Amino acid sequence: MICRLFFVALFAAPVPLTAAEMPNFVFIVSEDNSKHYLKLFDEGGAETPHIALLAKNGVKFTRAFSNTPVCSTARTTLATGCYGPRIGTQFHRRSKMAEMPQGIRMFQAYLRDAGYYTTNQSKKDYNAIESKGTWDASSSKATWRNRPSAAQPFFHMQSHPESHESRLHFSEDSYHKDETDHDPSQVDLQPYFPDTPLFRYTRARYLDCIQTIDNIVEATVAKLEEDGVLEDTFIFYFGDHGGVMPRGKGYAYESGLHIPLVVRIPGNFKHLVDAERGTENPGFVSFIDFGPTVLNLAGLEVPSDMDGTPFLGKGTTVKEVSQRDTSFGYADRFDEKYEQIRTLRIGNWKYMRSFQPYYPDGMQNNYRYKQLAFREWRELFNKGELNQAQIQFFQPKSAELLFDLSIDPHEIKNLADEPAHRPRLVAMRKELTKKLKDLPDLSMYPENVLYDSAMNNPVKYGQENKEQIGKLIDTANLMLEPFHEAQTDLSEALASKDPYQRYWAATACAYFGEEASELSDLAMPLLDDENPMVRVRAAEFLGRIGKVDPRATIISVVNSTDHPVEQLIALNSAAYFHENIKTAFPFDATDFNGVKGDPARRIQYFANVWLNNPRGSRSRQKKK
Repeated sequence: MICRLFFVALFAAPVPLTAAEMPNFVFIVSEDNSKHYLKLFDEGGAETPHIALLAKNGVKFTRAFSNTPVCSTARTTLATGCYGPRIGTQFHRRSKMAEMPQGIRMFQAYLRDAGYYTTNQSKKDYNAIESKGTWDASSSKATWRNRPSAAQPFFHMQSHPESHESRLHFSEDSYHKDETDHDPSQVDLQPYFPDTPLFRYTRARYLDCIQTIDNIVEATVAKLEEDGVLEDTFIFYFGDHGGVMPRGKGYAYESGLHIPLVVRIPGNFKHLVDAERGTENPGFVSFIDFGPTVLNLAGLEVPSDMDGTPFLGKGTTVKEVSQRDTSFGYADRFDEKYEQIRTLRIGNWKYMRSFQPYYPDGMQNNYRYKQLAFREWRELFNKGELNQAQIQFFQPKSAELLFDLSIDPHEIKNLADEPAHRPRLVAMRKELTKKLKDLPDLSMYPENVLYDSAMNNPVKYGQENKEQIGKLIDTANLMLEPFHEAQTDLSEALASKDPYQRYWAATACAYFGEEASELSDLAMPLLDDENPMVRVRAAEFLGRIGKVDPRATIISVVNSTDHPVEQLIALNSAAYFHENIKTAFPFDATDFNGVKGDPARRIQYFANVWLNNPRGSRSRQKKK
């Protein structure tokens, strides 16, 4: 330990470090799984004895959140300690990499500066430009074992795709032939799923994946023990966000945000934490907190511009952490599918705010719908064979949703319209609105604006436009008022000189639908607006109420630009109308010219060539 202290001092001078400030860190990350798939956290999950052993020698955090429910946005939040909508990293996947905020680096870079050997095996998937000096090594072969000296402390992160969404992209043939270790007839299905043999098989197969992850955890711990560093190393096991069955990954429900987290406390560094081994903590911790926590445990200063707060180490107590009860979440674009969602959870109450609530959760996303269960769910919806809980995924939602998770953990019953809960609804709405204004939330501008103007310094752009963003939030929030109270303000906003006021006013009108039809005359000129995104939103409003065929406007916007993000936004609207049986405005791939890259996914969908092996008929036999 003395030798190790000397080694670190060489890198960290002139600030002396003590042995107690030099633990190692290993992050073991399973991809795409929420806490619901481990019996350690949820009764219906898989047995994970090796992860349970970590908990026996550490702390199980029962309320840990990824802030955002998909890979690149979550991993960027994890690496930066910053909320994505504040620093321009909220879109999956990024259309353009964001510059890191001035004065902040990815947290591993601070460890490396202090003498740590930092390795990553090997997934990054950042939406921000990686900070200089983040990793000593990042590859499929990166390991702490390659550090120059055994005395050097290390940070190692390893991500495991064995639980990734792609593992459920099995074929029809595999579904019929490949048995699972878990018995499909015995699995617990979420109540919003149809109870079919395919859904049961899919869950059973995923529980098998989780047990594979548990074996990987065992192997990693064995390597640390073999190297004689197990009791010098904090081990964090967690999922990188929720998933991975339908309505998990990519959706800001608990199934997308609530992750498993266990932190093993090394025997030689128990004095750093105010927690006993084998305990659990119900306090709320999020990805923004992980980097600050590691820096704090390493005895390093946490940059003040990070949004997170340490939950272990100096200055933290079990009592204070256990009383933390608030988490903020966000979801924006997932590949080609848009919907802007913000969430606030306080204790067992969850408030969700959708800014385009007429978009159903179940809108086409080519990658999501590679999963057989996803496609079966939509087929059953189209056949009218789902119950009320199961049908919600394919229907428009309210602009506000309020759930009491103590009695409704699967977020099925929206309490937002119930008079008894209105005081809580208003209070949580007010708190979330303040949060969005304080950030400020860059998603109040369409993504193409950020692509063109903000990505070289998103934080500066947000601060320079903070007042305007606040006003845009106020306009968007008009959809939360009764229409007769919002009508005058919407009329003024539709005629505003600010194009983004017009944009959000048209979006609010689209939400109100027929109720706002008397504003259609004010919206008609917006079909020829100088701003293409305003034209798209006007087409959505007027198309939804049947005043115009929206296709001409949407096709014109797509074909008149080569801007990939403008095309993505317009094609999202096209997909909405294409799928919406009520309005029946189908699109044809031949309507569009020269669409390439990510926007081309929508063209493949319209051409019905998005799936290489379209699903045919299949039997419904039971599986073991």
